[in-house]
Amino acid sequence: MRNICKTVVLPAPAGELYEMYMDPKVHSAFTGAPVKICEDAGSPFEAFGGLVSGTTLQVVRHRLIVQSWRSVNFAKTDPNSTLVITFTPEDEDGRIDLVHVNVPASDYQGVSGGWDSRYFAPWLDYLRSRDA
Repeated sequence: MRNICKTVVLPAPAGELYEMYMDPKVHSAFTGAPVKICEDAGSPFEAFGGLVSGTTLQVVRHRLIVQSWRSVNFAKTDPNSTLVITFTPEDEDGRIDLVHVNVPASDYQGVSGGWDSRYFAPWLDYLRSRDA
């Protein structure tokens, strides 16, 4: 098992970034794929049409999301990983600190790279095009 730690600053307030992640329509818009998600602890979520799934374990509105998380590429014997995302104001922007623990070594590259290519880069593009 491996851990992923990433930080990105995006051009929107931290609370708005949280809202964008938790809103299925906006989340789908910036990732380009279907998402099912809500803020209720214990609620299931799916991203990328079910390629990623899990349970929202805890939220602190506008500040923190904790999810039990797995990819279809995890082996059946692999435990779920845990995703912790914090949203912090940074001047006019918002900082996202992501800690993703217990990612199976067999899917580490895909998950780690996926955060950049399937989330952070398209999210930045979405924000820039929205504000243009």
